[in-house]
Amino acid sequence: MITAGCDIGSSTAKAVIFENNKIIESAIIPAKLDPIESAKTVMKLVLERAGLSMDKIGKIVGTGYGQQEIPFAHKLASEIVCHARGAWWNNPSTRMIVDIGGQDSKAIKIDENGRVIRYTYNDKCASGTGRFLEIMADALQVDLDDMGAIGKRFTEKLTISSQCVIFAETEVVSLVNEEKEVADILNALHHSLGSRVASQARTLLIEEDVIMTGGVAKNIGVFEALSSGIGVPVKALENIDPQINGAVGAAIIAAQI
Repeated sequence: MITAGCDIGSSTAKAVIFENNKIIESAIIPAKLDPIESAKTVMKLVLERAGLSMDKIGKIVGTGYGQQEIPFAHKLASEIVCHARGAWWNNPSTRMIVDIGGQDSKAIKIDENGRVIRYTYNDKCASGTGRFLEIMADALQVDLDDMGAIGKRFTEKLTISSQCVIFAETEVVSLVNEEKEVADILNALHHSLGSRVASQARTLLIEEDVIMTGGVAKNIGVFEALSSGIGVPVKALENIDPQINGAVGAAIIAAQI
């Protein structure tokens, strides 16, 4: 049976088509104001890429921030379960997943069968989410996708001490006025975000392997800062975009209903 997972997040919408325990096709688009439109658009795109029509999909599971608005989902599943299932499918030695999305961050501990044991969830403070990086990219006038590479070129270790996004932005402006290098400021921002999420993850017992998922996993600066913060090497998903992990998990669950 061909199945699909559709993950409607606050910043992006993702869809995955799955068959015979393999990803056939995937798609990621910027989220639209209307979650229903996001779901329809990303699903249409992934079907076109796969050369399939909707009637060829046996089951579809929806997840994410806007899951209640996915009109074609046969079943809904929590983001926690979907991220756990996707990461464990990709790497069965996974015992913890740290997912940093646009508006939230999650640390999920799983057992040897991919079942969720415990988790922590933060959607109250933007400083532990991708939104933090978006705001800082605007403040520094750099492309969000380039932040990690630029930050790697730091020469001076700076510190962003504020936990609040608004105050952190004020610190950034002050550093710019002090003519500090953008790379140095970005490195400090990455460590600020990584440290905050690491503190969240450490409320669970850290056990390897730790996998980082979500769009922020593409930022090498935050990836390395998270590894440093939790005290063990964080691993990347193998051969797939970390941003589609939730949709992968949803498609796997769809194959089991």
